[in-house]
Amino acid sequence: MRVTVVGSGYVGLATAVSLAYLGNRVVGVDVDGDKVAALNRGKPPFFEPHLEEMLTLVRPNLSFTTRYEEAIPQAQVVFIAVGTPSSPDGSPDLTQVKQAAEGIGRYLGEGFTVVVNKSTVPVGSGNYVEALVRRAFREAHGGEPDGRLAVASNPEFLREGQALHDSLYPDRVVVGAEDRRAIEVLRELYEPILEQSFAPPPFLPRPERMGAVPFLTTDLASAELIKYGANAFLALKISFINELARLADRVGADIREVARGIGLDHRIGPRFLQAGLGWGGSCFPKDTAALLAMGREYGLSLPITEAAREVNFGQRNLLVDKLLAELRTLKGKTVTLLGLAFKPHTDDLRESPALALADLLLKLGAFVRAHDPVALPRARQEVVLPLEYAETPEEAFKGADAVVLATDWPEYRTWPWERLRGLLRTPLVVDGRNFLDGKALAAIGYRYVGVGIPALGILSKVEV
Repeated sequence: MRVTVVGSGYVGLATAVSLAYLGNRVVGVDVDGDKVAALNRGKPPFFEPHLEEMLTLVRPNLSFTTRYEEAIPQAQVVFIAVGTPSSPDGSPDLTQVKQAAEGIGRYLGEGFTVVVNKSTVPVGSGNYVEALVRRAFREAHGGEPDGRLAVASNPEFLREGQALHDSLYPDRVVVGAEDRRAIEVLRELYEPILEQSFAPPPFLPRPERMGAVPFLTTDLASAELIKYGANAFLALKISFINELARLADRVGADIREVARGIGLDHRIGPRFLQAGLGWGGSCFPKDTAALLAMGREYGLSLPITEAAREVNFGQRNLLVDKLLAELRTLKGKTVTLLGLAFKPHTDDLRESPALALADLLLKLGAFVRAHDPVALPRARQEVVLPLEYAETPEEAFKGADAVVLATDWPEYRTWPWERLRGLLRTPLVVDGRNFLDGKALAAIGYRYVGVGIPALGILSKVEV
């Protein structure tokens, strides 16, 4: 099938390479000429596991351009996968969606084309996009595109750091459309994924016991709301366990054991019940804010979603309180953050809890040093906070008064903690993800403090 994907961010690029891998002829459109040139050389604009390998693998079926006229006329399916950043009131900014829809309308081909909203957009956006496409077509061609156009919603459920895995092995595929032809075209496009009939890439094996993938068809509004509802619910689970972790701190319980006991209930499940610094990234903060804005538009308050956001952003202050309880003051102290990306296996810094924590520490007079296995080059370009950057474990630890694990990169578990201890001014580890082996660290002389778990070890006297 001939497919065009407008936008080459995490969602657009994962969609493009996955569909190209399945044998479709795919063209990616992006307004950034430098990005397009790099992608045509096989170089992705961000870090995502196996993305560069996939770009090499699918090169015969995938190309990129800045020109709508090269990508739209022959396409049977056009995905809109552009950014929808938050406006000041929390509602999504649809400027890029509007530009994409107008570009599609100007160059719509002679055959039947399904225009698919892959971007996370509020309820009603399918109708909005169709109106924009039709208006642009009329302006360019002087008539109506009757019978040549249908709009569908196909929300994405990708996890950064596992975007290609989730594209090829999804939990479900959701399509919302009013035109039956659009559903039929998208079912055909996704058939290899739905039936899992394709040969998996050598570096992305099919999960064990992977069966047929559910294909859920709905109306446009329901598909649009499914995306927001899914992200809000996952955000709520994280905020709930973080709220419970605060109580665990007070009563002396271990939130890891509490979460395990809760998660064994099949109605609840264990995923997203890890207490810590809270969620960030491009989805949960933006989508929960958009859901609240959508509610206001229709005269509704959504207090559960509001509470989830309040608890989440309060976790940064909780980590500061833990540092203050151990060090008494942060003025003039050096705090090392392990991890800057909002989650492991990505270099995405958007709404990073680590950066929010760094900002709080700087305002309290601390010096903040940061390490990340992948995100340092991007941080040096994008972060305006006056951070010190450490390339090695030794640089990260030397002379620091505390080490805070902010992102649970697997590499941090394998660092030579016993040797590094001697480089610290104070052997204090505050584990913002309950990720490290606290007992092992305490046994070699660290004071270990987690979130909702009993602290271990004794804090050595701070050198002056």
